[in-house]
Amino acid sequence: MELAPKHTGLSTARLERITEHLERNYIAPGKIAGCQVAVARHGHLAYFRSFGRMDRERGKQMADDAIFRIYSMSKPITSVALMQLYERGYFQLNDPVSRFFPAWREHKVWVSGRGAQMQLEEPRQPVTMRHMLSHTGGLTYGAQLVALGAPDEGHPVDQVYAEVGVRRGRGETLMDFMDKLAKVPLRYQPGERWLYSLSTDVCGALVEKISGQRFDRYLSEHIFEPLGMKDTSFVVAPEKADRFAANYRRAPDKTLELVDDPAKSTYLSEPTFFSGGGGLAGTTEDYLRFCEMLRRGGELDGERVLGPRTIALMHENHLKDGKDLVQMAIGGFSETANEGVGFGLGFATTLDTVKSGSIAAGDYYWGGAASTIFWVDAKEDLCVVFMTQLMPSGAFNFRGQLKSIIYSSIVE
Repeated sequence: MELAPKHTGLSTARLERITEHLERNYIAPGKIAGCQVAVARHGHLAYFRSFGRMDRERGKQMADDAIFRIYSMSKPITSVALMQLYERGYFQLNDPVSRFFPAWREHKVWVSGRGAQMQLEEPRQPVTMRHMLSHTGGLTYGAQLVALGAPDEGHPVDQVYAEVGVRRGRGETLMDFMDKLAKVPLRYQPGERWLYSLSTDVCGALVEKISGQRFDRYLSEHIFEPLGMKDTSFVVAPEKADRFAANYRRAPDKTLELVDDPAKSTYLSEPTFFSGGGGLAGTTEDYLRFCEMLRRGGELDGERVLGPRTIALMHENHLKDGKDLVQMAIGGFSETANEGVGFGLGFATTLDTVKSGSIAAGDYYWGGAASTIFWVDAKEDLCVVFMTQLMPSGAFNFRGQLKSIIYSSIVE
């Protein structure tokens, strides 16, 4: 997309506040090494800028085509992939996951206690496809979120994840992962609460099982190639390695600490576990193309990925009785604030602008562990992508700050 701000109804002068804000508050004081912002409205690019460095240790400036770890921004892509199979009639949202993985019929629900004293009960309903798409099925993240900045609550169910060996690392496969998850107790009765979890990795396994195609190959054939997302993948190819950004952590003393050197990263070799919940890397341009497909109701440049009614269904609130995350969420860690926010099939969505304190009334969105964010606003015909590489994602409220600047720049 080429810059065409006069077609967007956005004030170019007011959008320059993004530049001033990021330079003054984040780049100059070294709170982040670098970042990238893209803002599009009515299908036209209003703002695109690269800031700072993509690799501080090697002195490399942020390249416009830099490749970022998008982590949990993989989740909406995986959710779209599974909903493509829904559109082909392979399943209904209320079908049990055990239709495809029979071992999941054995799930029990945690009531109290730990270890040998753990008390379990029968689920009142099976874990369904809808539950996996909306993080309401009783799964957890085990202890994996601690590494991303979540508090270590040491829940008894998470202890079982460790004992069973639930993991997403090298040597694991999606099918082995599903077998292990069949052996863990559910944290709560399916559908009754919301907990950020391994559910979207389950969605990736479901895509692989239902389609009969390896998950990474399914994404390439059915999403990345049709949408022209040429740099999005589970592996950074050798010829693209020089475009791969470094990943940093905000240390306790507020300095930046390198946590993944792009020259030594595991992303440089193909994994055995293709994580639909957090395994992808890609560019701002690629993710903006994905967002544009969503904004246009499932189609981009003549390629239809989903039907418009399916897209609309995905960003409705699917939480029980229309509740928000304050009423439904267990634990405080996710990629969104909870007040006035619902959750659909792969996306958070703003339900109440007053409760959420958000100026956006029609947006749906998510983010990633390295502080990447995106949102699509159907009401304002707007797409925004922000890329950086800073862990944990809760270090700064980039989403809220950018929303304030961008929405106040809409003048027509």
